[in-house]
Amino acid sequence: MLAPRISLVTLGVDDMARARAFYEALGLRAADLSSPEIAFFQLAGQALALYPRAALARDMKREALQPGSGAVTLAQNVESRDAVDALFAEMVAAGASPLRAPEPTDWGGYVAYAADPDGHVWEIAHAPMLPLADDGSLTLPEQAP
Repeated sequence: MLAPRISLVTLGVDDMARARAFYEALGLRAADLSSPEIAFFQLAGQALALYPRAALARDMKREALQPGSGAVTLAQNVESRDAVDALFAEMVAAGASPLRAPEPTDWGGYVAYAADPDGHVWEIAHAPMLPLADDGSLTLPEQAP
């Protein structure tokens, strides 16, 4: 059996040019295999794809896809509270809708939430109990037996 992993996250978007411009404004670079119909961005160990929402619904054999409920969030953990503040400001400046300004949590972290122009919700978090590797990857601490 394959190890559990997420290799590609695909976001259904209403306006490909707007969505691509948003993610490029955050410093992502579209991969060469991108086209006007789909855009791919390399992340640390995974990839992000943007695909028209209607085409994604057809692929799934569903009537319609509604974004932005927050039932699923995409999270980026960062190394400090200052990094949360900076990334949140960068996302809002690029066109994200602020949902929760950066603030401390009751569990000892520091988080913010913003929605991209298509309503996909991103959490930006500093979680001191989840240390990040130098490359930004996260590995959960071992559980005690």
